[in-house]
Amino acid sequence: MNLISQQFQVPRVVHIIHRLAVGGLENGLVNLINATDPARYNHAIISLTDCTDFRKRIRRDTVPIISLHKREGKDFRTHFRLWRILRELRPAIVHTRNLSALEYLFSAACAGVRGRIHGEHGRDVYDLDGTNLKYNVLRKAIDPFVSCYTTVSQDLARWLVSNVGIAHHKVQRICNGVDVERFAPRKGDRLPLGPQDFVRSGSILVGTVGRMQTVKDQVTLVRAFIHLVQRDFEARKRLRLVMVGNGPLREVSQELLQAAHVAELAWLPGEREDVPQIMRALDLFVLPSIAEGISNTVLEAMASGLPVVATRVGGTPELIEEGQTGLLVPASDPVALADAIGRYVHDPDGMRRHGVAARRRVESRFSIDRMIDSYLDLYDAICRRRRRSMSGAQVSPTFETDARKRFFSS
Repeated sequence: MNLISQQFQVPRVVHIIHRLAVGGLENGLVNLINATDPARYNHAIISLTDCTDFRKRIRRDTVPIISLHKREGKDFRTHFRLWRILRELRPAIVHTRNLSALEYLFSAACAGVRGRIHGEHGRDVYDLDGTNLKYNVLRKAIDPFVSCYTTVSQDLARWLVSNVGIAHHKVQRICNGVDVERFAPRKGDRLPLGPQDFVRSGSILVGTVGRMQTVKDQVTLVRAFIHLVQRDFEARKRLRLVMVGNGPLREVSQELLQAAHVAELAWLPGEREDVPQIMRALDLFVLPSIAEGISNTVLEAMASGLPVVATRVGGTPELIEEGQTGLLVPASDPVALADAIGRYVHDPDGMRRHGVAARRRVESRFSIDRMIDSYLDLYDAICRRRRRSMSGAQVSPTFETDARKRFFSS
């Protein structure tokens, strides 16, 4: 294929992730693919491990989804399999996400892919503060093969520059976005939720949605709920707890609720497909994580007109205006979390005001359209640089200058 025909082909972006399953990162990726004009970019997904039925959320049947079935630990054969796939797909851009996919940008470079982007969406429990020496050495070693980094928060952008030592002109913040039509405030009466008689007139539903894993720390929310309903008669009479999601902390949470004799005040239905409807039935959203990049569920709750009580970690303070759209508390502190929830229980008018303000904030700053435009503009910039490089023209520093301005103005 000659250079002219390559330039007029629709460029392809190959996204490399650890696993295609329910999650905030994966949800953002699916939204990006579904909303992209196929005349502008086409996409492919390579899952290093496997895929779940979450793949059905992708509405385009022309998107290749490939599982490499990587074994635990180092599996060097995965690099060779990826190299062969990339040589066949011939993407303009490879976009990896989070640490587990980072090293595969080396394979992309070996396959001749000139546009190489790495996204940081948050750190997991094995490296909460991003100071693990082994991981940061890996990041520095792969840095020469990275054209650009994206982060979902200012917190992660500053960490890449200050702690890892990535050049600031290579880092661009693109915050997550939320579908403000799919997630919208409740109109009229609350729809039935939970088992029979779980919700009554005057009930206040406090809820959370997410993987029930250590990093999300739903156990602290359970302890806060128990603490609040045991000390506050009004809270026990009106408060109900909703925890949507699956994982090892679900069973732990149920055991704690049963031991405290308040299991009838909580509903833990596991993973659900009707999250927008559940959000509209809630009155208050809580995120008790011990680490976050930018939480999609916080944005979805705010779009649903809910105030948010969340831990002051990662990029969460960039979403919540404390005292205006919600409250922030220290991580792993059930008493502080109980106090914040209790403030809303005894101030329903304030709860409604903060919910209205949260919806306005999402509409103005965190729409899905804004997120998608930012990613596509970045892909355009990378492709322009690639075309200039292939034609032998001097690469303009405009992209680096714009990225530097975006970083320091965030």
